Amino acid sequence: MADHSFYQRVWAVVERIPAGCVATYGDIAEYLGRRSAARTVGWALNAAAGTAVPCHRVVNRNGALTGKRFFETPTVMEERLRSEGVRFVEDDIVALGDHRWVPLDELPPPGTPLPLESVEDIPERGE
Repeated sequence: MADHSFYQRVWAVVERIPAGCVATYGDIAEYLGRRSAARTVGWALNAAAGTAVPCHRVVNRNGALTGKRFFETPTVMEERLRSEGVRFVEDDIVALGDHRWVPLDELPPPGTPLPLESVEDIPERGE
């Protein structure tokens, strides 16, 4: 079973990524004190699919849209990012150097509670 508390902390960080910016799975995991949990960040975002959490703003360490298959269609993630002004350097790869938002640089110190704003609770799959 996944760490539900960790999922909620992921969603709270992702809610704070500004439009026109992206964060990496690893940046989020590192901010939350679990540097090696980038994959778990992805699972948390998958669980939030269809909610107000802006999951489309999270990419892999190379800027690739690895989570695109979890959206309504394979192009939705890119469409949302482009509508926010995010530039791409190749198909499915954002200009990470221009749009990267790093939680450690932008949010209060790690461990500071971040309230979940857009959703109260998102049940894990199978619950």
